[in-house]
Amino acid sequence: MTELDTVAWPVDPIKTERLVLRESEARDRAAFIELLSSPEVHTYLGGPQPRDELERSVPETPGRRPGHFVIELDGAMIGAVEVKQHEAERRGRVRPDTGEAELSYLFLPRAWGCGYAAEACTAALDWFAAACPGVPVVLYTQTANGRSMRLAAKLGFTELEKFEKWDAEQWMGVRDPAAPPAG
Repeated sequence: MTELDTVAWPVDPIKTERLVLRESEARDRAAFIELLSSPEVHTYLGGPQPRDELERSVPETPGRRPGHFVIELDGAMIGAVEVKQHEAERRGRVRPDTGEAELSYLFLPRAWGCGYAAEACTAALDWFAAACPGVPVVLYTQTANGRSMRLAAKLGFTELEKFEKWDAEQWMGVRDPAAPPAG
């Protein structure tokens, strides 16, 4: 899939009812480090990264690439959402001939349980559907992650397969590009 290579980037900020999805800025670096080093955030993602390593390795302006949005609430970063090319070596190919995209997201624990993930992911999926029409989107999560499983269903993802990896059952879902908007 080369569709994202041709998308004009950065895009204007996307405003939802409560959130702004925008390109990363230098002021987001501390929040990125907090996201990546949080044990709560990484419960189902293989564990947090060491903060001291992140302080050395995270660029001044992290996450600057097409399809990667900072999620802002009241002027502060609360998470990130990305729709990117699904890596060929990852499990499951919906369209081996043309490929698909992959949705991923991370939120700071203080933003959990408020509906921000559904709001932000819906906006990112709607942006992607307009930018790359007809391209399916996949999502991975651990079946033990109840919040992510409920979000996947709410966003219109249906199960493609379950598999064992990292000593846990993983779930892969797909969202049909012809599906109505997630909102």
